[in-house]
Amino acid sequence: MKFIWASDTHTGRVRENNEDAVHPQSDGYSTQPLLAAVADGLGGARYGEVASRIAIDTAVEARGRPWRRVRAANAAILETVLEQPQFVGMGTTLTLALLDPAGSIELGHVGDSRAYLLRDEEFRRLTVDHTHVQEEIEAGRLTEEAARTHPQRSYLTRALGFTQDLAVDIERSDLRLGDRVLFCSDGLTSMLTDLRIADILGDGPPSVTSWGLIEAANEAGGVDNVSVVVIAVTASTNPDDA
Repeated sequence: MKFIWASDTHTGRVRENNEDAVHPQSDGYSTQPLLAAVADGLGGARYGEVASRIAIDTAVEARGRPWRRVRAANAAILETVLEQPQFVGMGTTLTLALLDPAGSIELGHVGDSRAYLLRDEEFRRLTVDHTHVQEEIEAGRLTEEAARTHPQRSYLTRALGFTQDLAVDIERSDLRLGDRVLFCSDGLTSMLTDLRIADILGDGPPSVTSWGLIEAANEAGGVDNVSVVVIAVTASTNPDDA
């Protein structure tokens, strides 16, 4: 298996600065294992963009399985806050994965950024949001549709930068030729339904679909920063074949 990917990030139509960060930061292809990640910084004026960049940079440089990289990123943010108290209150989500060309993906996940897998006509989420509304959905007190407009839909129950004893979700799945994998911040999922995301994700090479997702989110209102990494699992490294 080979991987062809594209990534894009945009401030959106409302926010003044972009607190998201992604990896890889440029398009490419590889026959080797691939690390991909999206982080959505929290804190606004409290330097959410600093937290997301620390998380991505640390996780990329760290070694080991995805959950270990997420824990390393969390420790780096906490250390920064200790050394530079002006950053108190900053935090970030982090959804990170290692994709193996032998045919597997393993994720480490904290927050409400998401990973999805598109296979043929099936589009499924690989992560679970760490939010108040997700807990309400799982308890049967709220529907997915109602959660999209719930006033507390952005209230996180777990994020990097707030505790040393951070619980990291670990998810594993197989990969097959023809799969598409998407990593995104909630600036995408708050603007577009899963059905709309899947329609765009499956229509064209990663370099086209990644920006198509950004544009669709902005056309729908663009109320938040929006970031995506789109990965095609293929037998060829020619982007036109993806």
